[in-house]
Amino acid sequence: MEELSAGVIERGLQTRIVGRRVVYYPSVGSTNEVGKEAVRRGAEEGTVIVTEEQTTGKGRLKRAWLTPKGNIALSVLLYPPSERLYHLIMLSSLAVAHTIDKMTGLKSEIKWPNDVLIGSKKVCGILIENDIGNGFVHAVIGIGINVKLDPAASSDFLAAATSLNREAGREISRVDLVRTLLVELDRLYDTLISSPHELYEMWSHRLGTLGKKVRVTSGDEVTEGVAESVGEDGSLRLRLG
Repeated sequence: MEELSAGVIERGLQTRIVGRRVVYYPSVGSTNEVGKEAVRRGAEEGTVIVTEEQTTGKGRLKRAWLTPKGNIALSVLLYPPSERLYHLIMLSSLAVAHTIDKMTGLKSEIKWPNDVLIGSKKVCGILIENDIGNGFVHAVIGIGINVKLDPAASSDFLAAATSLNREAGREISRVDLVRTLLVELDRLYDTLISSPHELYEMWSHRLGTLGKKVRVTSGDEVTEGVAESVGEDGSLRLRLG
């Protein structure tokens, strides 16, 4: 199995902010928890936390988010102005979609709010955790990508998820995948700062959710309807019934 390391990922990386510093751990409970501690210690913007194995990660709605060896689990620290908070999910999901396109030649789509699919199956999940103060957001963007499937995974998991290797029919280089992702995040972060409407337009055109019947959970409340449009703040507009 191809080994990840900070040195290999950083070598010759042409980015302005994202990936200026890469920190690698063989195994962690959660890259986002490591990232939040790094923020508290004053880590520079663009720092990337990457691990070979994530054992106690959490996804959206506090679902378990485990990353066995051979996949990708990383977190990126970004500190945009607070008015750009809602664009972070657009930035991260679009960067993943572009990376999958480039690395596999396959067409992925974004499922609102924070998943990336190939076909109808999930290949990536994203969790963003924020701390807002002094007009800026200190964001930890957690990204998990299925590069290969765990053969011991349950049938329910295999019915809903897929991997890059399975869909591409070949082994995808994880080093190249991470490096490509960091370049895409860096490029789109510049767009987020300079032209957020352009980022919104690119993101909304990649959404596979629009026109489909969806079920949205917010706390204890569940709402069903047809997804009609998304706002520039990332909000989903439903036609109920």
